[in-house]
Amino acid sequence: MLVVFALIALALFLFATEWFPIDVTAIIVMVLLMVLEPWTQVSAQEGISGFSSPATITVLAMLILSTGINRTGIVQLLGRKMASFAGTDQRKQLAATIGVTGPISGFVNNTPVVAILVPVIADLAHKGKTSPSKLLMPLSFASMFGGMLTLIGTSTNILASDIVARLGAENPASGLHAYGMFEFTKLGIVVFAVGALYLMTVGVWLIPKRVPAEEDLVEEYALQEYLADVVVPAESSLIGQTVEEALGDAELDIDVLQLIRYGEQFSEPLARKEIHENDTLRVRTNRETLERLMDAEGVQFVGGPRTEDDLHPGEEEPVLVEVVIPSGSFLVGETLASSTFRQRYDANVLAFRSRGKVVRDRFEDIRIRVGDTVLVQAPPDSLTRLVQNEDFIVAHEFEDVNYRSDKIPFAVAIVAGVVALPALNILPIVVSALAGVVAMILSGVLKPNELYKSVEWNVIFLLAGVIPLGIALQQTGAAALLGNAVASTATFLPAIGVLWVLYLATGLLTSVISNNASVVLMIPVAASAAQSIGANAFAFVLAVTFAASTAFMTPVGYQTNLFVYGPGGYTFSDFIRVGAPLQLLLSIVTVLGIAFFWGVRV
Repeated sequence: MLVVFALIALALFLFATEWFPIDVTAIIVMVLLMVLEPWTQVSAQEGISGFSSPATITVLAMLILSTGINRTGIVQLLGRKMASFAGTDQRKQLAATIGVTGPISGFVNNTPVVAILVPVIADLAHKGKTSPSKLLMPLSFASMFGGMLTLIGTSTNILASDIVARLGAENPASGLHAYGMFEFTKLGIVVFAVGALYLMTVGVWLIPKRVPAEEDLVEEYALQEYLADVVVPAESSLIGQTVEEALGDAELDIDVLQLIRYGEQFSEPLARKEIHENDTLRVRTNRETLERLMDAEGVQFVGGPRTEDDLHPGEEEPVLVEVVIPSGSFLVGETLASSTFRQRYDANVLAFRSRGKVVRDRFEDIRIRVGDTVLVQAPPDSLTRLVQNEDFIVAHEFEDVNYRSDKIPFAVAIVAGVVALPALNILPIVVSALAGVVAMILSGVLKPNELYKSVEWNVIFLLAGVIPLGIALQQTGAAALLGNAVASTATFLPAIGVLWVLYLATGLLTSVISNNASVVLMIPVAASAAQSIGANAFAFVLAVTFAASTAFMTPVGYQTNLFVYGPGGYTFSDFIRVGAPLQLLLSIVTVLGIAFFWGVRV
């Protein structure tokens, strides 16, 4: 037990500090469990059992099905209808955001739903003169509410169901069984309704206006002091050199974004472009470096970024957009320099936002994490490539993206079948989901070469890595020990009070580590605690499942929070201010709902 507790402590530390990506941390723990088999009691076969777990395979299939839905453009279509309904009324915008996001997230994995809707909601806010920060946090929170409407709303539910089924098989007297498709929908509806009411009233008041209602990214990122146009006079030593030779020194921390010559505009690639007399260079640098350049090379400062009124006839100004880095992106763990992002996409990075902090200079060597946001300037054709690449979430909707809208009826019918077959006990969910993948390929909703790109492999490796940790908890008696510790609160609390303590503990744990890791650690503890006090084990594991999927208090507790963190301009404390009261409110509502629908005592 001591060895297992030490490994849990290591996992919690690595999850919280993000020294490694969470999937790498999970694999490290899995390997250590197998290497230390004499103490952890996890054999090699049990160690790798996560890869063959029905939960892992089901999640994999559901991710592919979600991609199929996305390819048809149906979510974007609903988003646009939502925008036309909401108009410029902030209350309508908020109601539409919650009302569309929640139900969709019940049937399509909530993580890709948020990824798709971030640009839709951001554009809706700007067009309606509303601060995007007023809508993007509710978008993430509503997706979590929606994820609790059905078994397939989130990968956490699927994993929890698998763990509960295994515990029930080991101890038939416990009454534990795999969750049905709509087993907890009635409680999910209550949670959704209360959460939506909170966001529409208290939440909208607590959420700050972090981003200007008008779409001016230069002002939002405070880049006025970092962007400048300079003219190269006849006496400058830069004349005759290429841009790379003249200004390519990494120590200068200066990026040449454009070269303008007699009204003609040159963007990427600029490195080998020779500098001529009277060329105008648009540069990103700090004031100190600019002054050094003016003194040393004789260039003349002529102003900051131009507006549309300053453009020459026929000249097209490169577009500024925010780009969010999702999990699975090739940029995660890389730096802007090592990833050669600029060269790949002919795009310039003007600023970098990570965990609420904006960096405007010397950001080339910062290691990129999931949820980081980069402010990119690029010509329209490069932006189209970024939009179509699943390594990025571009926080602006573009009209020229091609969707397979003619396949919408097939996609909807397939997802309906995937949901109906397990609900009617005709097929297990894992078989139904895999059959849905085959149906999407045969019907043309997805192409065969899109299968592997559809899977968020970091999620799959995370699940496979943490499942053996739950096995170790159970087999070494560590879960029983922790369960007895929780059960000891029954000496001064009723059973429903113990249930509430368990909910709060899971919610706090999920705020700092992965929600999937939380259910692996806490469901065995919940089952043991219920057994110790003679309570309804199903009620206890259900409380853990709901608590793990409603992580509102930190931006790192749930992946959808990370997706809106940058575009919303939020600080870490914003999530605490808005999320903590919501977490407390839903802890009471969920526990009382469980007691009402299922009962706490056996």
